[in-house]
Amino acid sequence: MPSRAVQDLSPIRLLCVEDNPDDVELMGIALERADPARRYELHRVDNATSFVAALEGDWDVILCDFNLPRFSPYAALQILVTRRCSVPLIVLTRAIGEEAAVHVLRCGAKDYLTKDKLGTLPQIIGRVLEERRRAREKEKLDAELQGAYARLKELSARFVLAQERERSHISRELHDQLGQTLTAVVIHLHAAQRAHEPGVARRYSETAAELASGALQQLKTLSFSLRPAQLDLLGLLPAVQSAMQRICEPAGLAWEVQTRGEEPKRLEENAAVAVRLVQEALTNIVRHAEATLVRVRLRFLPRGRIGVLVLDDGRGFDKTAVLNGQQSERNIGLYGMIERTELAGGRLHIRTRQGGGVAIRAVL
Repeated sequence: MPSRAVQDLSPIRLLCVEDNPDDVELMGIALERADPARRYELHRVDNATSFVAALEGDWDVILCDFNLPRFSPYAALQILVTRRCSVPLIVLTRAIGEEAAVHVLRCGAKDYLTKDKLGTLPQIIGRVLEERRRAREKEKLDAELQGAYARLKELSARFVLAQERERSHISRELHDQLGQTLTAVVIHLHAAQRAHEPGVARRYSETAAELASGALQQLKTLSFSLRPAQLDLLGLLPAVQSAMQRICEPAGLAWEVQTRGEEPKRLEENAAVAVRLVQEALTNIVRHAEATLVRVRLRFLPRGRIGVLVLDDGRGFDKTAVLNGQQSERNIGLYGMIERTELAGGRLHIRTRQGGGVAIRAVL
């Protein structure tokens, strides 16, 4: 099968390092005879100065004579290394010993050819170009792999930070709300035990019961924020509707939910991420947006993917100023949503402007 380089009929540009113009002409004739379907463009230089100047151009292959009075393949290869030039070099010579051939190849030449066999030069050029193409593809893949590794390393670090932030939030909720409420329950129960009058003891006991009921409600709310029971029992839509009712109605926000596509019978973990994104978006809206209406659109896509769109009619914000690369109390909610989406393998897009509301879109 012909190489990719040979199949491409664009001209091949050859930089010929040769002191004899007749030899360059013979190369052109040999190439034309051996490969008439291909057009070759040959340019001759014969010293280091002209060689360096010529490297400013775009060359496919360098053909370098082994025996030059003022230059050599070794000097040419050293210049290529110094300039980080990846153009392959092929050595041409009238005669070369085995030891010299091995040495020049070890120094970086891609191949060598005696001038009495110029008929095989097109095949050698094609092979060298194919090797160069493969090397470039490998470099590109290596760069992509390094980039992916760097992104994975960054994402892992952000995952740990997000996990610690989540734990800190839960710890704070337990300590500041549930812990204080249960402490108050214990205090009132002790007070009821120490009370000498039955009426006073009863009032302390009733207050303790009310506080315990409030603690149970706080526990349910915290449990719902971590993973709504409706998600496993009824599906994603009821879970999102319940989250919106719990957050929007106390704040006086009108809300609506729309769906497209058929919800799968068995939900993946991205469904829980979708609920959390909606919860965090609603919390940000209640705190900062001064909105009157919130709309959520869910799309059930092929291969279990889920699209989430949260829209509000609030005052919007300057996205560049808020998402400036530095996390703070001002933007921690948005960065939390971005991290949560990326950790789930998705991307989060935010569209907003001052006075124009906010649209948050994610595909999980």
